[in-house]
Amino acid sequence: MVVLITGGAGYLGTVLTKNLVLEESVSKIIVYDNLSRLNYNLFLGEKLPQSDKIQFIQGDILDLRKLKKVLTGVDVVCHLAARVTTPFANIDSHFHEQVNHWGTAELVSAIEESNVKKFLYTSSTSVYGASDEMIDEKVYPSPKTYYGMSKHRGEEQAKRLLSKMPAYILRCANVYGYSRSMRFDAVINRFMFDAHFTKKISIHGNGKQHRAFISVQLLIKVLIHLITKGDVPTGVYNVVDKNMQILDVVDVLKEIYPELEFIFINQHLQLRQMLVNPESALRKYIQYENKQDLKEELLEFKSRFSI
Repeated sequence: MVVLITGGAGYLGTVLTKNLVLEESVSKIIVYDNLSRLNYNLFLGEKLPQSDKIQFIQGDILDLRKLKKVLTGVDVVCHLAARVTTPFANIDSHFHEQVNHWGTAELVSAIEESNVKKFLYTSSTSVYGASDEMIDEKVYPSPKTYYGMSKHRGEEQAKRLLSKMPAYILRCANVYGYSRSMRFDAVINRFMFDAHFTKKISIHGNGKQHRAFISVQLLIKVLIHLITKGDVPTGVYNVVDKNMQILDVVDVLKEIYPELEFIFINQHLQLRQMLVNPESALRKYIQYENKQDLKEELLEFKSRFSI
């Protein structure tokens, strides 16, 4: 099986590549990335096992001609490439639209002219916008940010493949945890960096807003199952582990870093929140329960810091 990972040198792609290369059914992994984040960590440090199975191609998701060439001989496409930048989800609408919407459209067009047999698209629970009630896949998206809007439009492009092959649109919760290609714009990762190195974190709003979360390791487990197995029906699925208030996360951080200080920014504001039911329809087919509590996960994360 030949697997193409768009955005394969990024936060998720680096962890996925490291784990997917160990799968016996996977003969080759093509990492397709434009390196726009200037993150080269996938290529550095410890040598990956069976690294001869990995091929890197530097290319842009908007380059339709190159995509068509790269897809020759590919069996599965895992589309991770995206414009994310969580704190700035409502800034630079054009860039979000170009990459997340039209980039997905170009990729889908190329796949439609190829012999690809399976497609995975990592969307986001941000497509739901905001909700004080627990929501599931039956709730129609109502995104509130440019990022959420662009991911929802990307979903509409990906849906063209739902009737043509096994295809999966995965609305992922906020991802956290260690990767060689770290993202420190996501809330828990940002908190961990600031807590460890500055002993001070900033909380936007009153901190009582809920968010849906999933660890990077759990998400990768889901992706590998979908790539290598054929027991999940085509469809749109939420991928969520738990919902937490921001202040709940802070309480755990205070246990790990007793000297931690925190300040509130615009504490008078009650920011939008999102509650997503962890009992996704996907759990009928994939068991991805978390065997660690948040403190254990963050202590493991802490151990990854070099100083």
